Amino acid sequence: MPRKSSGGRPARARPARSAPAPVKQAPPPVPAPSSGGSVLGSIGSTIAEGMAFGGGSAVAHRAVDAVMGPRTIRHETVPAAAPEPAATASSDSDACGMHYKAFQDCINSSGSDISKCQFYMDMLSSCRKSSGLAA
Repeated sequence: MPRKSSGGRPARARPARSAPAPVKQAPPPVPAPSSGGSVLGSIGSTIAEGMAFGGGSAVAHRAVDAVMGPRTIRHETVPAAAPEPAATASSDSDACGMHYKAFQDCINSSGSDISKCQFYMDMLSSCRKSSGLAA
């Protein structure tokens, strides 16, 4: 005796499927409305766009600095080939030559950051005052 499937119900024939419905394409983009071409309006929008670009650029720079570390810019200065005054060097060599030389070495090595040499400047000034030399 053969087995019946589905609990004894007769099998139904499936209807044939029709072809899939065509896909609707998106409508074309709507053109931006024209404001009439106001000169002040276009200048204002250009300024606003520039400010947005500048702000975005600043944020991007900060992000890169956070990842790569801050940028350091070094300005190299070429010292002028001016001769040193002979009178000052000879008078300083007697009384305060050591302080003068230390101050000049500090100036030459620190470049544009003269605040690092304040100690040497103070020592040179006090030496000149105590020896009676004009500063």
